[in-house]
Amino acid sequence: MRITGISTHVVGTPWRNLTYVQVHTDEGLTGVGETRMLGHTDALLGYLREAEANHIAGSDPFAVEDLVRRMKYGDFGRAGEIVMSGIAVVEMACWDIRGKALGVPVWQLLGGKVTDRVKAYANGWYTTERTPEAYHEAARAVVARGYRALKIDPFGTGHFELDHERTRYAVSLIEAVRDAIGPDTELMLEMHGRFSPATAIRLARELAPFDPAWLEEPVPPENLKALQKVAAKVDIPVATGERMHDRIEFRELFESQAADILQPDVGHIGGIWETRKLAATAETHYLLLAPHNVGGPVLTAASLQVGFSTPNFKVLEHFNDFADAEIKTVVKGAPEVVDGYFHLSDAPGLGVELDTDAAAEFPQQQARFDLWAEGWERRRPKVTK
Repeated sequence: MRITGISTHVVGTPWRNLTYVQVHTDEGLTGVGETRMLGHTDALLGYLREAEANHIAGSDPFAVEDLVRRMKYGDFGRAGEIVMSGIAVVEMACWDIRGKALGVPVWQLLGGKVTDRVKAYANGWYTTERTPEAYHEAARAVVARGYRALKIDPFGTGHFELDHERTRYAVSLIEAVRDAIGPDTELMLEMHGRFSPATAIRLARELAPFDPAWLEEPVPPENLKALQKVAAKVDIPVATGERMHDRIEFRELFESQAADILQPDVGHIGGIWETRKLAATAETHYLLLAPHNVGGPVLTAASLQVGFSTPNFKVLEHFNDFADAEIKTVVKGAPEVVDGYFHLSDAPGLGVELDTDAAAEFPQQQARFDLWAEGWERRRPKVTK
């Protein structure tokens, strides 16, 4: 079996463009992969056009390791976010083809299942007025849908520092959410790499009474010593990793023990097998995996293949029940959360199929997501002309 070519489809919303890639073969099997780029969708499409000619066309979709190696190193330049994301969408499509050809789900090819269900946590649910009352109501709706975990960034446009007034307001939002969801629902606290170590430590202590499940990206991701400083002074588990695009980049993080939960994005770190390799190394350091997942149904399905086959997999992020949930219609067999969990599927490959006609109903947009702009949490960016 050989790859004959690829086709790309961009599903657009005002705040995120989702790139789907179909990998076609000479035996009629087609696999699909997905990633979500932040402001770099056209750059990804350009890279994929070159990679198709240089590396992908003519390759054996079963030889995933070889294809990834050639795409990553065959152009000599150091692979960054765009290249690793291009590798990811092609790689997960190859796994999809392999599973379909063999009639088994991808998790079976990764060593078999270790669980029948993967816990989900909700994100994108607080696209409402930024008040304690509105957040209380929205959080109750999340729990009513069966979720037993949810994440929130309550810090507005905070950057490095957060003054007393804005700190108290953020605390009031978290207090309202915790009151709405009760003591047994996990509450993940997102900082989006906003703060200096001193500010992150202070805020963690202010919010500790509300029992956060983790503290995510408390400081910008470039300086792991700053993260280590935070981790040494807070009692809340620290999570990070969504903006690390190569598992080799995690080496220093393992050495410093500055994180408790790793959050690679399967769509940015080179795909399913690269994520599974990282998980194995994390297991030797007693760390948990909770992949970043702001993608649609295909990226969710790919992340779940890792989840069902990985002993140290904690939980999977899910936006698609809350933020532009209509995009689930572009895929047949989209994973669904039932009673707070994704449940094991025996469907071959990734278990999903891209509906290209449905995808065409969501053309690419000038998607904008600016975490430093007022009202970013509503995910309705202002249209600029």
